[in-house]
This record gives sequence, C-alpha cells and structure tokens, in this order.
Amino acid sequence: MAAIAAGGRLMARMLIVDGENSQRRALSAGLSVEGFEVVFAASFQDALLTLGSSPIDVAMIDLMMPDLNGLDLARHIRHAYPGVRVVLSSAYHLSARQVERADCGAVAFVPKPYQVGEICRFLRAKTNVLTPASC
Repeated sequence: MAAIAAGGRLMARMLIVDGENSQRRALSAGLSVEGFEVVFAASFQDALLTLGSSPIDVAMIDLMMPDLNGLDLARHIRHAYPGVRVVLSSAYHLSARQVERADCGAVAFVPKPYQVGEICRFLRAKTNVLTPASC
C-alpha cells in the first residue's frame, strides 16, 4: 500500500481522523515534511469514504469526534480493513491496558499534545509499515 516517493523510497500512507481542523492540518503538515503521504478526515463518515476509495497503511484516530467516537471507527477498521494499523489519539490519557480492553484493534495510543517526532517513533515501534528514514 505504501507509495513510492521521489528517489524510490517507500512512503507510508496515513489517514488522520480528527474533528479539529487545526489538529488535522498541523499533523498532516508535519508528517508530510517527514515523508509520509497523508490524507485526512474530519468525521467517522469522511474516514469511511477515504478508506473505501484509497489504500491506507495507518489510521491515526482521535477518540472524540463529532459524529461517532474513535473506538467505534477503530473497531470498524479492524473488521473491514484488517491490514490497516490503528493508532488512537486523545487529550485524555489511556493506558496500554485500557486500549487493550477497548478491544478495538489499536496498536498504540498517542496522547495529545504530540510532536511529529513522537508520532514517527510510535509508527516505527508499533506498526509494520515502513516509515521515512528521517523518523
């Protein structure tokens, strides 16, 4: 699923799902600079449209969204798109045990606020996708 960047390097294709426009744009800009191919969605329904129309390697999902919650989306992705790795995000901290108990298929939880370097480290450590060399 990863795209080939200039120079022949593989780029992970990442979907960012967050109801806050500023969060989506900031993370998208930072990860794009780091070499990721980034698409974003503002809601559960937007995310479903994106998942159905283009291949995604990793979905980073905010728990608090305007229509349905991020756990519901993560569960849907686990069943409908089992190859997509899910990373949950929120301003509210969740322990690894809480994420596991949510039974949503998430491979990691990244608390907000976050930095792009932190996201890169999580992607490298917690997913099987190729991350850019700068991470």
